[in-house]
Amino acid sequence: MADLAADRDAIRDLLARYTYNGDRGRLDAMTACFAADGVLEYLGKAPQGPAEIEASLSSGTRDPRLTFIRHHITNPLIAVDGDTATARSYFTVHSNFGPDHSGTYDDRLARTADGWRFAHRRVRIDWQAEGSLFAKMTSR
Repeated sequence: MADLAADRDAIRDLLARYTYNGDRGRLDAMTACFAADGVLEYLGKAPQGPAEIEASLSSGTRDPRLTFIRHHITNPLIAVDGDTATARSYFTVHSNFGPDHSGTYDDRLARTADGWRFAHRRVRIDWQAEGSLFAKMTSR
């Protein structure tokens, strides 16, 4: 029988590893947080699998003034059901000038041979600052 507290702790660790690695530009380590067929749904895109997700995230241009990024995740609601789970979290992003944008993560997770991984992560943007250094993101 699985240990619910241990599963929730492992899932919180997964959320943190995704965030820390993404903020530091370590896309290979960030995308390793996804299952082999995992999907990252964001801004009208839905690449599948770590390699496709990494290619999608590294495409396009980035404002060269953007040198500082920190995602802050709060209030993760985690529900575990055997070898699958769901999580919903709020996030706020700070960049060079301060608060930049915020939204929610809606996650479906799967227990794999390598531990918990994202089966599907949906990113929604609720707010973006006027002076954001990120491209304009569609808010809901």
